[in-house]
Amino acid sequence: MKTATPILLIATMALMVSCQPKSSTEPQKRGSSGKTLEVLMAVDRDIWNGTTTALVDSLFRAPQDGLPQPEPKFSVVNIPTSSLRNTEMFQMHRNIVLCDMAEGNPGKVYIHRDAKAYPQVLIEFAVTSREEFERLLRQYYPRLEAEFYRTEHLRIQKAFYAMRNIEVMQALRKQFGFTLTFSDEFAIAKQAQDFAWVRKEAKDFGIGVLIAREPYTDQRQLAQSAVLNRLDTLMHRHVPGPSEGSYMATERRVEATSHPAQGFDTCAYALETRGLWRLMGDFMGGPYVAYTLISPDSTQLITLAAYAYCPRFPKRDYLMQVESICHSIKY
Repeated sequence: MKTATPILLIATMALMVSCQPKSSTEPQKRGSSGKTLEVLMAVDRDIWNGTTTALVDSLFRAPQDGLPQPEPKFSVVNIPTSSLRNTEMFQMHRNIVLCDMAEGNPGKVYIHRDAKAYPQVLIEFAVTSREEFERLLRQYYPRLEAEFYRTEHLRIQKAFYAMRNIEVMQALRKQFGFTLTFSDEFAIAKQAQDFAWVRKEAKDFGIGVLIAREPYTDQRQLAQSAVLNRLDTLMHRHVPGPSEGSYMATERRVEATSHPAQGFDTCAYALETRGLWRLMGDFMGGPYVAYTLISPDSTQLITLAAYAYCPRFPKRDYLMQVESICHSIKY
């Protein structure tokens, strides 16, 4: 592969992720293919079989945090390296791992962005042995995960921007000073002082984003307990359930996870929290991912809480849609 940058160098660079496509800068290439969170592993069978498959399962197919039933982080499809090199259909895939094994290879990892389609990332392992491939895969997996999530966010943002709800985006800009890219399938369910709720309701599922703002005064506002208490206050106050007296709340019987979030480069700081929500006084629930952001001037604390309700279907891909909306924030 050509025109690549070693991942060792990429890891030191900030990811400047566009919050919405711009015709002047977006590559004029065909759209990438692949299902949501699907990774194409171009690894020959003599390498794939055995310990490599077990390693891929432990990394890529590990359960996603914050879902009520186990679902893998990624769906993995294995093909021979010759199929990737010779078949245009595979070359257009959005997320690709290539194991290039040959004598004399440098034992490095390279990243190729948007080589054949947009958005796309191909991670190339130029190695000499299975052991070297597995060692580097373990070492750089967190980076791979971040890259693949980035392309998923870009793909959904691009699709939503093409059918964007201009009225919703303008209303949020006027209220909060930033925009989020919602498609025209979403509508504002509620607006209040320093709060908005935007959702999409369908026959078999519902997804949405809660948006809130308050002054940023202290790092203690970023503690997980403070994040969960803030979510509970917002949900209790603004998100009623279908039954009288019912309301949305975080599920405290299952531990939430929190860590610094990537992809919010215009913000001074970003924290991601994943967990479950439930309906107090009724029987509903599902996953959420909340982003606690410090505004660029460090004066405001922004909460973006994306949630999904789809009791009859897997939740991972629905949550990815509203997660990608949160990542589209643009001041």
